Amino acid sequence: MLDRRLHLHLATWLGQWPAGPGLHVVSSHRRARPAWDGRLRPALAVGTAHGAVLSVPPDRVTAVRALTDLPLDRLIPALPAAVGLPDWTTHDGPFRWSLAPAPLPDVGEWIPPTAPGLPPWLRLFDSDVLVVRAPDGHYLAGAGVKRHDAYGHELAVGTAPEARGRGVARRLVAQAARRVLDEGAVPTYLHERGNQASARVAEAAGFPDRGWRSFGVYPR
Repeated sequence: MLDRRLHLHLATWLGQWPAGPGLHVVSSHRRARPAWDGRLRPALAVGTAHGAVLSVPPDRVTAVRALTDLPLDRLIPALPAAVGLPDWTTHDGPFRWSLAPAPLPDVGEWIPPTAPGLPPWLRLFDSDVLVVRAPDGHYLAGAGVKRHDAYGHELAVGTAPEARGRGVARRLVAQAARRVLDEGAVPTYLHERGNQASARVAEAAGFPDRGWRSFGVYPR
């Protein structure tokens, strides 16, 4: 049985859940409003082996539904033009979540995203970020929480080149996931299909690949 929080997250985030057989294009005003970082996500889909929900702005439903006879490997590249943003890019990869993060030791400290020395991507977050620093204080790795709604919070992680290969990223993801669960939401994790390093981090942190898929249109 699907966790109630995950069900509510997908219904809220996409505009409809669950998905019946096939691909369902649904209208959502959220696709026409800024997301967690102040930028649009004009097409967003989550699917299982049984079906998928593709959420788009109300004025783009007809154009996107005209693509639904295409296989996904042709539909996804056509989505930016169909939502009126042909120069934007697409995402396609596993949709992961965890109710039992790996019992890895904590490694980071929660600090404001405005703290000095953080990379630009961590400054996009509007709440504390989880950071690992070297003994001299310079940034080594960090994780942020994208609070899409009250029920589902997506994790993002990044590691400086000199800190890679030490297991820091997986520990950050597991630590952040525990905090999300403590807050009453479900932690999710998305990455591009070909990003094997991110896939290894997810698996090691307790986010298995259940065969679910997420794709959509994103700003470059």
